[in-house]
Amino acid sequence: MRFVAHTALPSAMAYEAFIAQTRDCPTRQGLHDFFNALCWIGFPRTKTRLNALQAQQLRLSGVQSVRDALTLFDENAAFLRAPDALWDALIAKQWGRLFDELRPLWQDAQLLLFGHALLEKLQSPRKAITAHVYRVSPKGDDLGDWDRWVAQDLDCNKLAAKPFAHLPVLGVPGWWPANADPGFYRDPAVFRPARTVEAAKQ
Repeated sequence: MRFVAHTALPSAMAYEAFIAQTRDCPTRQGLHDFFNALCWIGFPRTKTRLNALQAQQLRLSGVQSVRDALTLFDENAAFLRAPDALWDALIAKQWGRLFDELRPLWQDAQLLLFGHALLEKLQSPRKAITAHVYRVSPKGDDLGDWDRWVAQDLDCNKLAAKPFAHLPVLGVPGWWPANADPGFYRDPAVFRPARTVEAAKQ
């Protein structure tokens, strides 16, 4: 991957298609594209796989929900390797259990931020910044191990099923001094309860 000036992108060509065809990444000045470049450097296989899926969807005039899921992954994903109990509580939005009862289990979890828009937002930290968490299970601890695992796991069918959990990242134990106070999590505007089946139908 080469990083080139954004002016190299032809006006009539989609950004993702240009990258897929040329292996050049149009880059503007600013934090957003800076963090995108860092993601390409740190996760080259994952970003290449993601770009291939995006380019494929463009060629096929793919289902909008799939294209949206690909964009969401690229912009706002975080990768979590965690014990089952933590993941189950996160999916269920059982915030008290996740951050109080199970708080010691976070020592056995690893959360890695991927989305470049997510990284950009965290330059001005605020409680409500939320990642779309994708569960991973790489065998090793190196960044390359994570990159290989995610690149092999990604496919459009899985992303179309919205395999994400919502996590206000500053709630992760040790990530923000204020969350040492249990009252930090008693904010329903940020730590929202799970929607019931009946509410979801309305």
